[in-house]
Amino acid sequence: MAKTQEWAFPESLQPKADEIQFDLARALDAVVLVRTEVPEDAFTAATLGTERGGYGVVIREDGLVLTIGYLITEATQVWLTTNRGNVVAGYPLAHDRATGFGLIQPLGKLDAPHLQRGLSADVKVGDSAFVIGHGGRSHALKTRLIGKQEFAGYWEYLLDQAIFTAPAHPQWGGAALLDPQGDLIGIGSLLVQQEIKGESTHVNMFVPTDLLAPILEAMLKTGRGPNPAHPWLGMYTQDPDGKLVVGNVTSGGPAELAGVRAGDMVLGAGSQRVHSLIEFFRAIRKLGPAGVDVPLMLARAGDVLRITVKSADRDDYLKKPNLQ
Repeated sequence: MAKTQEWAFPESLQPKADEIQFDLARALDAVVLVRTEVPEDAFTAATLGTERGGYGVVIREDGLVLTIGYLITEATQVWLTTNRGNVVAGYPLAHDRATGFGLIQPLGKLDAPHLQRGLSADVKVGDSAFVIGHGGRSHALKTRLIGKQEFAGYWEYLLDQAIFTAPAHPQWGGAALLDPQGDLIGIGSLLVQQEIKGESTHVNMFVPTDLLAPILEAMLKTGRGPNPAHPWLGMYTQDPDGKLVVGNVTSGGPAELAGVRAGDMVLGAGSQRVHSLIEFFRAIRKLGPAGVDVPLMLARAGDVLRITVKSADRDDYLKKPNLQ
């Protein structure tokens, strides 16, 4: 754990208690370090690793921790560490694939304050904000919202509106994004290269916490969101130079079983021609929930192919948490 303390933001980039409108010490202590272990034979082990680390945010008095879901996917061991040095085992309670949110229930007394949730809709592009990681003020950053727009990830992930901030930092998975009043408005997901106002730049993408309220109770009760799972194909599609190209397919996944190959160019889904990841994923989701047949139009070696993929629920391929 000591290695997480070896780096620090420059003093000029750190928030200062006398310059902000909220209790900085409380906000810092509400963010915990998240460490997880995943079996080597887990479905996501090859892509996400068997040892994962990031952050989580305490959002209730009972210690419930909100994080980004990829940290806890298929985890068999979860550990939470507070700024006071308390280390508590956790249980990977829920993961909503649509938003990417994950919930961790501490299995002991966490002894950390919680943060109130605000509304990212109230924060405008250009406004200042703060990103809080575990480890005190040296791991907190003054930042600015530079975009609020759709986001599509090659792993079949789509948000109607994500939050983008700069300056960028590579390790914000599960970190807290706070508005000027100190309320939680986003959970850190990725470092991405995104087109913002016509320019490509490295930014951090955050999932707005506005999305949590409608799904929280279902997550607590069922371990997932309330809506039917979106169709999953097991295709890792990228869009270099404005073309949709299959970078890889999941071994044993729906796309591979249907005959889709790495290198195929995606031309259409259903009855719709598609030109971007966002168009592609929206076209698939219009067809129905997981299990629906997804007709694809592909280009391969100069030929146009029409392949129908029997979609699946991605959760069916994952190891489930086991409370021991």
